[in-house]
Amino acid sequence: MQVVKIGLLGLGTVGSGVIQILEQNANDIQNRSQSQIKVSKVLVRNLNAPRAIAGDFTLTDQADDVLADPDISVVVEVMGGIEPARTYILEAFKHGKNVVTANKDLLALHGHELLDAAKEAGKDLYFEGSVAGGIPIIAALKQSLTGNKISEVLGIINGTTNYILTAMTEQGRDYHEVLKEAQQLGYAEADPTADVDGLDAARKLAILASIAFNSRVTVNDVYVEGISKITAEDISYARELNSTVKLLAVAKFQTDGIEVRVHPAFVPNNHPLAAVSGVFNAIYVVGDAVGETMFYGRGAGSLPTGSAVVSDIIQVARNIKSNSTANINCTCYNELAIKSEQDFKSAFYIRLRVKDEPRVLATLALLFAEAGVSFASIIQKQKKRQEAEIVLVTHPCEESQLREALDSVRAYSKVLCIHNVIRFESGEHND
Repeated sequence: MQVVKIGLLGLGTVGSGVIQILEQNANDIQNRSQSQIKVSKVLVRNLNAPRAIAGDFTLTDQADDVLADPDISVVVEVMGGIEPARTYILEAFKHGKNVVTANKDLLALHGHELLDAAKEAGKDLYFEGSVAGGIPIIAALKQSLTGNKISEVLGIINGTTNYILTAMTEQGRDYHEVLKEAQQLGYAEADPTADVDGLDAARKLAILASIAFNSRVTVNDVYVEGISKITAEDISYARELNSTVKLLAVAKFQTDGIEVRVHPAFVPNNHPLAAVSGVFNAIYVVGDAVGETMFYGRGAGSLPTGSAVVSDIIQVARNIKSNSTANINCTCYNELAIKSEQDFKSAFYIRLRVKDEPRVLATLALLFAEAGVSFASIIQKQKKRQEAEIVLVTHPCEESQLREALDSVRAYSKVLCIHNVIRFESGEHND
């Protein structure tokens, strides 16, 4: 039986999960891969740091001990970050290694470069763990759904923000209070910016969109808004409108280009994504042949992400055995345009505070009509003496039309404040 030796770059949360899974499921993994998979060397920053996991492998703080070892055939990068991970992976290919990575930041920015390097070396680059933890979405898009033309991908792909919005929805709590709790529970980092500002989801969406539409999308192509402006009032109105607020990653294939955006959205309660709660992730994919599908599970963590990494290691071992490495690498054979946010089209929720006087609502309707925007519904509630809160729900319109209307509204003296503007996302095209 062939022996496949692994060089692990990093022994943090994910690296420890990888070793644990390889050990506890060793017999099944050997039978499924027809290989004895063995972690040979592990690159760490500090050789003397205390560790909860041990094994029959060599620790080193020198990258070349792993990258240049002729006995190692698969390098597993679970360090995270752009550098030195990018340099190490490129060096691994130069030394004839196959690579498995869970590095969403790196792939969202330099994925094409790495896939080209893998192709040139004739080696595998697998990255299931880079998106949605243990959910097998990359394999589904690259293999199981390749007979389809994918029209859209909608995802809840950040557990931190989903936990926060779920708690706000179910318990009526304030954003800042729930964020603090998420940090205490380890669901949010001490600096939560990447999560709550939507950047983490944007990186994952760039990877998903590139595969789904076979066209290169980088994180810089993704329009991003975070959740920090969502309030208990918005959550309450969402309930009144039979919707739930989620941070959505949205990718749509349209005749004039790809639409890629991450932002809070009102999701109808009858949509499958509305029921995804807590730290769980879900990805909703629509194909012309398969129709609607949804992939659901834990989107992060030592064992869920480790599960994805180990599945990639097993596939690489199979490819080595059959001498078929590099048979699925870059699939970006299209060069599709990336649509500007000005051209996005959706319905909108607009919450504003106005002077409670005659003709204010009629004037607002006129200002929106002049920009080509009409209303699907209007909610008005008196909040203070001589002040009212108005919620406007528009019919689908282009973003440029909405912005034109909002500019006029801001200049209207009877409008005291525009509290929030949130898109609706039904999972349907608005062409």
